Amino acid sequence: MRTQRQVVDFSLRRRALLREVQSGRVGTYEVCDASPYLKSAAKFHGEPTDELCPVCRRENLTHVHYIYGDELRQSSGQARRLAELPVLAMTLSEFHVYVVEVCRDCGWNHLVEQYLLGRDGLAAGPDDGEQPSRLRGGAAE
Repeated sequence: MRTQRQVVDFSLRRRALLREVQSGRVGTYEVCDASPYLKSAAKFHGEPTDELCPVCRRENLTHVHYIYGDELRQSSGQARRLAELPVLAMTLSEFHVYVVEVCRDCGWNHLVEQYLLGRDGLAAGPDDGEQPSRLRGGAAE
């Protein structure tokens, strides 16, 4: 998405946790703990992936996109379909998106990535004809 910024990827943390599970230091009951609300969000708002669950290897993972922001008011904290995000990004100035992967079978869930969306990401910059701040009103002029 064009306004996506401040992306945080949690793949390293995910890999480390899966290593802990595979070595037996962390039990599957500790990581397969998706709440009924998360499983429901995965069922009704989730985006299916081609990736098998790394724990049970029986079902493909589903990505759930949660949105948070002041402008969202009561809608903050709701799960949304990926197709809805560009529309919201053009309507709202700024909101956070958290992507959670969920296995609807065993309950594995993990935060995949977090990023910021919104119109504020479209602000004019040096590429849009605006002078860089270091050249404005100083000795550089």
